[in-house]
Amino acid sequence: MATRHVDAEKVEAYTRALIEAARSEGRANADLVQWQHAGKFSPEVIETLAAMQREDDLDLIAEVAKHYKELLDAHDKTVSVTVTTAVPMDDDLRAKVRTKAERDLGSPVYLVERVDPGIIGGIMLEVRGKRYDASVRAQLANIRKTLSASFIGGEEK
Repeated sequence: MATRHVDAEKVEAYTRALIEAARSEGRANADLVQWQHAGKFSPEVIETLAAMQREDDLDLIAEVAKHYKELLDAHDKTVSVTVTTAVPMDDDLRAKVRTKAERDLGSPVYLVERVDPGIIGGIMLEVRGKRYDASVRAQLANIRKTLSASFIGGEEK
């Protein structure tokens, strides 16, 4: 696939920023090795690193990795539930979602909260690789699909 001109400019800008920073710190080769492996990171790892960067918490990477391993080794029963809403959840909604999820799953729950105004309203939950979509966007899509199936060429079935 050919790279568009605008993408080539972005690649150049990102590359120059990386190499200049790496050279000034004397770690150009080490950064290259890291960059070559970056494509193997899951979206969740990249998102977590970005959040840690925004919060100026990159110094916690080693502790997070250590705790991650400890939780895996301990066979932690906590289930991560990703909750997407159109606006940030308040404490009351957060407590209701957690309580319902813990009751339904029979396990303690850790909520990962995401805000996506594109869902318009409602809520989406992702648990153990399954998505439960009760968003307004999904409801509108279902209505559109139902209406499309009900009318053929402008005539009612």
